[in-house]
Amino acid sequence: MTELIGKNGTWTFDGDVVRIVPGHDKDVSRLRSALGEIAVPLEAVAGVAFEAASEGGRKAKDGAGRIRLRLRAGADPLTQACGGRLADDADPYQLEVPVERGGIAEYFADEVRDALSVAQIPAEPADRYLVAPPPVPISANGQDGTGSFDGDVVRLEWGWLADGKKRTAGNRAWPLAALEAVEWCPAVGMDWGWIRFRVRGDAGIVSANPRLDPNCLALWGTKKESGNSAVLAAAIVGRMPHPNAAPDTSATAAAPTASDHDALLRRLRELGDLHRDGVLTDEEFAMAKQAVLKQM
Repeated sequence: MTELIGKNGTWTFDGDVVRIVPGHDKDVSRLRSALGEIAVPLEAVAGVAFEAASEGGRKAKDGAGRIRLRLRAGADPLTQACGGRLADDADPYQLEVPVERGGIAEYFADEVRDALSVAQIPAEPADRYLVAPPPVPISANGQDGTGSFDGDVVRLEWGWLADGKKRTAGNRAWPLAALEAVEWCPAVGMDWGWIRFRVRGDAGIVSANPRLDPNCLALWGTKKESGNSAVLAAAIVGRMPHPNAAPDTSATAAAPTASDHDALLRRLRELGDLHRDGVLTDEEFAMAKQAVLKQM
């Protein structure tokens, strides 16, 4: 077991899994703390690099070096959801290393590289998520409301700062099958961030402005908001169909079994209960019902 203790967490490697545990210092980003421990199987890793503190003739911030774990495209739901928008201090796959531990960091990187070479991990994008998504239920606060996900249904509940357009549209709820995409962008400087839900069959976004779009939770100015919302986005994306999964184009695909039909019927009853209780609007219920019926 190889262990590397950095300024914002600890990494260990046992030959099969890189285990990432966030630190407890007050300077550790909210996103890293919210993610908790991450287990990265070797098959999800594309490479690793260590940048020494004196790289390029200049010392890194606070005299620290940095080790970076590069994952295969499509292997991690957090990376997929955030689309390269994570700041360095919030990226769990980077670890600041004190200058006195530079030798250990180099050894750690060599151990991972050697294991990758022996295992002959493919370089092409993954067709399934190899890193587990964050656990559910989960919720995140935004500037104008709260988003939540229980594993089956995504909800947006508006607060008093929500624009009138959102309050008129009412709180939102979608079964996971009704979503075709989740988009996340952090708040940066004076620009609003957002977590936006693309719903199947929707006529389109009401407004590009996240404060006016009722399918969008707006984020403003704090790492606390942006961090938790990124974890929420990853939890949802990790349970949606993988974008690289090969579609079933076989004309002789097996017909659904009786147990499949029973599960779909139960799902229809659940949707009916959500509709009756007012959680789903008529439009949302019809859309979700149609998605289930197509599977029968």
